[in-house]
Amino acid sequence: MTLRDLEVHLPDHVGALADLAEALGRAGVSIEGGGVFMHDGVGVAHYLVDEPERAVRAVHDAGLGPASVREVVLARLDQGTPGQLGAVARRLADAGVRVRVQYSDHVGHLVLVLPDEERASGVAVLRNWTVGGRIPDGEASIRDNAFRGL
Repeated sequence: MTLRDLEVHLPDHVGALADLAEALGRAGVSIEGGGVFMHDGVGVAHYLVDEPERAVRAVHDAGLGPASVREVVLARLDQGTPGQLGAVARRLADAGVRVRVQYSDHVGHLVLVLPDEERASGVAVLRNWTVGGRIPDGEASIRDNAFRGL
């Protein structure tokens, strides 16, 4: 399974989210996390999807969009410890890495979209990230395209 961030711009009208979610469902695309936010009269949806090409086709076939797909990095935070997001975000910032999009998936991973040119630096920072002072047992601390098992 290849997880990617699907960004879709939606009009500000009743049923726009329903139209998007139904289109993805009809296409058999699983939504693994994300959300929709309004900004300047446009709904901006970011969803973690398992079949990005199929998702973009479904968006276009439904007359929605524009839509784009980006790679993601998944990291594990200690949900019981306040300040984890701030700590990892500070490490990324100190390394000169901008976070374009941040949300969580359904199983509690931090989902990050980083600029392509800063991705390697961001992955390097996150490779050393620990949960509660240790790398989680039985799993890598991050996942990007090359990582499996989270």
